[in-house]
Amino acid sequence: MLLEIISAGVILKERVSINKIVYIFFLFLALLMGCTNPFAPAFDENFDSNQPPLSDLTTLEGVFQNFQYSYTFKDTLIYGKLLAEDFIFTYRDYDLGFDVSWARDEDMLTTNGLFRNSERLDLIWNNIILSTEDSTTATIIRGFNLNITFNPTDVVRVDGRANLSLRKDLETKTWQITRWLDESNF
Repeated sequence: MLLEIISAGVILKERVSINKIVYIFFLFLALLMGCTNPFAPAFDENFDSNQPPLSDLTTLEGVFQNFQYSYTFKDTLIYGKLLAEDFIFTYRDYDLGFDVSWARDEDMLTTNGLFRNSERLDLIWNNIILSTEDSTTATIIRGFNLNITFNPTDVVRVDGRANLSLRKDLETKTWQITRWLDESNF
């Protein structure tokens, strides 16, 4: 009996000393790491702050890339830079049987509502169907697919074409959308 008590005490002492060692190890590890977040990305030493993180609006393809970026990240600031001050959006209201148009301000409000009320937006630009371009204006008709996820059980798929008129600012050399005729199934 005495031998069992003595051996139990040795085992208890070994457990206590192992627990102390594990505790000290984790305490040392925590101090060593300090406030470093192991999941944070490393600082990019090659980052050029003079380069914008978005596409260049001096090309028409840059306009489409920024358009997709603005929808993906639901960014109205980027979206607003794409639209000219005299921008007009037009879509066909099939229930009423005529076209409905609105100006830039109403489009910004409508787009902001879409961005705020959706969980996810997936815009895919498809082939360019028609493209006419001169030095200051362009007309592009391009297919697109847009998936709007309001919640996991409410996903709307919009397919169609965007008929866009664009104008190049001669001072900044950037393109902006002046007219968007929505030719989709929505």
